This record gives sequence, C-alpha cells and structure tokens, in this order.
Amino acid sequence: MPTPKISMRKIKEILRLKLDAKLSHEQIATALGISKGVVTKYVGLASAAGVTLSEVQGIDETQLHHRLAGSGKNPRTHVQPDFGYVHQELRRKGMTLALLWEEYRADHADQHT
Repeated sequence: MPTPKISMRKIKEILRLKLDAKLSHEQIATALGISKGVVTKYVGLASAAGVTLSEVQGIDETQLHHRLAGSGKNPRTHVQPDFGYVHQELRRKGMTLALLWEEYRADHADQHT
C-alpha cells in the first residue's frame, strides 16, 4: 500500500491540506514536493475508505495506514478465467479474444452481478 518513498506523516499532511485547506491536487503536490499523481492516489484511497478530516487529525499513522490499506481490498466475486485454456484457444484459426470473452460470460452469467 503506501510506498516506502512517502511517509505516513506526509500522507496525513496531504489529507489535511485537501480536507482542511481545500487545496487543489496541484497545489498540494507543489507544497509538499511530490507528484500530483501521488496526491491523487492518497486522496482517492482516503475517499474510498471514508476517511474524514477529524479522523485524519485524531488517529495515529498506523491506524491511518490500516484504514487506507483496507479500502482497496474487495474480495473477488468472479471466477478467474483459465488462462492456459485461453492461450491454447487463441492459437486456433479464427479464434479471437472477443469470442473467448463472450464464451466466458455465457458460461458464468449466473455468477456476475
């Protein structure tokens, strides 16, 4: 989840500047000397986790890490394709990935929501 290149302290500062100071991603990136993509990543993770300004201010860095790390951990609800089968089938003349996709969807229609 959070890379070793950016500390949880800096992530807390990103969220504080976004939620409290209402700065743009570009302004935050410039102020902290990081890329706009990093700002976008952590603001998005916090949003997905439902992290509020009071939580950012009230929890320690370890708790914040667990909140952000848990936000993207949705269990898979679909059946993984058999990639060996897919590879083998794609070698057949006239077979396309689109055809295999349609076959997969038809075979697993009851398992998709």
